[in-house]
Amino acid sequence: MADGKRTTGPGGLSVETVLIFIGCAVFAVVVGGVWGALKAAAAIDGTRAVPGNPVSALSQLIQGRLHWSGAATGVLILEIVLLIVIAGAVWFLLRRRKESVGRVDKQAFLMSKRSEIYKLTREGAQGIADRLGAGHAGPGILIGRTVRDGLEVFGSWEDMHVDIWGPRTGKTTSRAVPAILDAPGSVVATSNKRDIVDATRGPRLDKGPVWVFDPQEVCEEPPNWWWNPLTYITDETKAREMAEHFVASQRQVGAQTDAFFDSAGTDLLAGLLLAAAVAKRPITQVYTWLADQRNDEPERILRNTPGLQLSADALSGVINAPDKQRAGVYGTAQQSAQFLVNRKVTRWVIPQGPNDTRPQFNPHEFVRKGGTLYSLSKEGAGTAGPLVTALTVAVVEAAEEYAKGMPMGRMPNPLVGVLDEAANVCRWKNLPDLYSHFGSRGIVLMTILQSWAQGQECWGEHGMEKLWSAANIRVYGGGASDANFLERLSKLIGDYDIISSSVSYNEGKRGTSRQTQRQNILEISDLAAMPPGRAVVFPSGIPATMVKTVPWFTRPDAGVVKASLAKYDPGASAPQVTQGSANPWVTGPQGGPPPMPTGVPVWEQTEEQRRGW
Repeated sequence: MADGKRTTGPGGLSVETVLIFIGCAVFAVVVGGVWGALKAAAAIDGTRAVPGNPVSALSQLIQGRLHWSGAATGVLILEIVLLIVIAGAVWFLLRRRKESVGRVDKQAFLMSKRSEIYKLTREGAQGIADRLGAGHAGPGILIGRTVRDGLEVFGSWEDMHVDIWGPRTGKTTSRAVPAILDAPGSVVATSNKRDIVDATRGPRLDKGPVWVFDPQEVCEEPPNWWWNPLTYITDETKAREMAEHFVASQRQVGAQTDAFFDSAGTDLLAGLLLAAAVAKRPITQVYTWLADQRNDEPERILRNTPGLQLSADALSGVINAPDKQRAGVYGTAQQSAQFLVNRKVTRWVIPQGPNDTRPQFNPHEFVRKGGTLYSLSKEGAGTAGPLVTALTVAVVEAAEEYAKGMPMGRMPNPLVGVLDEAANVCRWKNLPDLYSHFGSRGIVLMTILQSWAQGQECWGEHGMEKLWSAANIRVYGGGASDANFLERLSKLIGDYDIISSSVSYNEGKRGTSRQTQRQNILEISDLAAMPPGRAVVFPSGIPATMVKTVPWFTRPDAGVVKASLAKYDPGASAPQVTQGSANPWVTGPQGGPPPMPTGVPVWEQTEEQRRGW
């Protein structure tokens, strides 16, 4: 086997050798069958003993020293029938096994060995968790069970995940839902469908309050709480970051960009966000300012705030620019803030009057006390994607800040982020640059995409490459048709050698020759047609392995998920909420968070009140 590649094939056996083996097997079966018939007949007839050596018994039978009786014939017939039945059963089982085990399962035995994936096993992952001080949280996020050995495979609490699953391949049932169920601490999940919420909402109520951010009515959740995006802005840098999230989330794929106006529009939007945050105005004030290009109120707010004179100068430069230039910059910024016009969206991010008693979501409190945040959005006109991205970033960065002050600089309970449909509803521009860093903070993110091209559209070619390389666990769940991407995976899985031999005769002399052919373990066609229930895992520093997925309905806790679906899925009959529920977070049919009255409008709150410190 060259270069450490595995070898398969006939192993160089000639046709004559194979025939010799077959002849020996037939001879052994015939001799054994005749000897067995003689022994059985002797016991039935009470005749002389048959020699214990089958060859001797056959020799004596040929010489006439042993008598072949009718009983021997009957026993031989029974032996033949039994042999036929056994051979038929073996053939049937082998045929069923061959039909049930596809090519990918066969090729799984050419992939990583048990010893090579030790750190992914339950024992290995638990050891990593103990070393990180998170042993109480379990070994990590279950990925599946290896096809080769049936071992459970986990991503540890320092591993970051990138998943690529085509449509209808089971990414929700096999990856998103189980990851949310197994999360020991806070969870933030994004999606453009309600199935994740309905399946996990019930079980997650036992681990803290559930917050469903649904500004586009994906699951028809009422706005019984709100979040002020401007609480994220504490300085000029945060304002610029939020503006970039808004711009990236609104920009259409393939849209033409302008080096000057795009950058200037982002700067303008950042300045207005900063002014609104300083003045404790609602975020909708930003759009009002954008609609009035001559309004210098945001400039005066910043100029009267110590330390923000340069930001005020930047705003002044735009307001006093030539008409066409000013109109272009304002128009660009206004497009990025267009979602603020949607009243259904803004009721989730601004107080409903000065006496709004709805609980206000606080990311810093959330990551400390635990709970589950679902952020839902849809693509297209009126999308709330910018706010979903901003809310996700606010939570993850709050967790990062919290982790810095904890032992080993890590979250005491790992935060799990399931970014389903990340390229559509959570366009986090800087995610590839920050991915590996989050793992060192106990923040485990799982970015789920439908294709490689989808990631390229969101982060660009180099950004998607960076995200893929920064992940420790890369999972392909099938359903892709991109030949270039599948060829890449095929090369990562590796190849093996097929050794075949041939025999030739020349002038009565026998000659043999061997040929070696290198073959991909899984071809592009195999990966494109990978059956449901199978996934290929590419861990960092470990050969690829094939796993059987573990959907939520095969787990021991499937009952609580079914109960959650029965309660929250509008297509199922919801059971009545019992009075005096033992779950402290269940407060009504929606199962929302308990009331957290603030009593003070956001624009009158102090910085400490707004940030929950």
